[in-house]
Amino acid sequence: MKEKQIYTIESAAAAIESLRSEIAKAFIGQKNLVELTMITLLAGGHILVEGVPGLGKTLLVRAIAQAMGGSSKRVQFTPDLMPSDITGNIMLNSSTGDFVTKKGPLFTHLFIADEINRAPAKTQAALFEAMQEFQVSLDGVSHPLPKPFMVLATQNPYEHEGTYPLPDAQKDRFLMNVLASYPEKEEEKEMVSCILSGDTGAELSVSAVSQILSPKEFMAIQNLTYSLRVDPSIIDYAVRLVATTRSEPSIQAGAGPRGSLALIRCARGRALINGRDFILPDDIKAVALPVLSHRITLSAESELEGLTEAQIVENIIAKTESPRPSSPSDPDFRRDDNGTHRDDRARTNESREQA
Repeated sequence: MKEKQIYTIESAAAAIESLRSEIAKAFIGQKNLVELTMITLLAGGHILVEGVPGLGKTLLVRAIAQAMGGSSKRVQFTPDLMPSDITGNIMLNSSTGDFVTKKGPLFTHLFIADEINRAPAKTQAALFEAMQEFQVSLDGVSHPLPKPFMVLATQNPYEHEGTYPLPDAQKDRFLMNVLASYPEKEEEKEMVSCILSGDTGAELSVSAVSQILSPKEFMAIQNLTYSLRVDPSIIDYAVRLVATTRSEPSIQAGAGPRGSLALIRCARGRALINGRDFILPDDIKAVALPVLSHRITLSAESELEGLTEAQIVENIIAKTESPRPSSPSDPDFRRDDNGTHRDDRARTNESREQA
């Protein structure tokens, strides 16, 4: 019997780095997308990825599932897709006369909802319980989903014909909203060379990706992420950022409390990836754009001026004062602007001596 893996911050960060290295064997480039997806998974959330077709979003999820020993399933959302096509249903077994539960594709570790905005609201809402409660109710009986569980939904931001825009309540369930950009020229050349090496390139393979973790081991790292300490000043900073979205004249409707929670959750994931057991203000700043941009509604004047959600959020980040980073182990311990640490009392004494 394999011994249970006990992770420290350092070993967990090293495991995630190994995971990312394996993913890079199949999914080349888009490092920011990979990092944000890993942060979302560590935070126990879901991610909405916008981008044109063919950028490898499905390949990314398959590579993650392969590296962490989990399962992944993909459903193409269409106007005729029914909720039961995702969640499953109760069926009558004609040979026995008993009702049996047929679980849908949602029962997997990583679920890809491809072009989620092409299905009507009723089908989109079928994901609500799974995303919030991590369970699916069939005929009044709750069935827990595998752990870890994440929904990665995609939509094309440029094609709106025959689509059903996601309601705010649905978008709020996603921890992050990320725009997948085109790969760099050198990355695309490397990708084409690797995919076409001895293959037709029609099927994107993840055979080069080795399993680094098991789902249980990833859950242990995930639980470690939840235990990271958060200084009250960091919580205050996150809440002030979200509160500013509610008073900004260019915003019609600001982010709700889920926005504040999401900032801290994602910041903890970023801190762990960087081998820290505490959050810095830079962690909040790094995730604020993908966390808040889909949680605000611009005013009519802002839209007429051609402003975007990203521009507004970036402006809020720039004008909101951040706290000075501190070590969670000693309230008198502060970080200087040059990156070194000194005791506040020592700094005060130095000032007195200079005076």
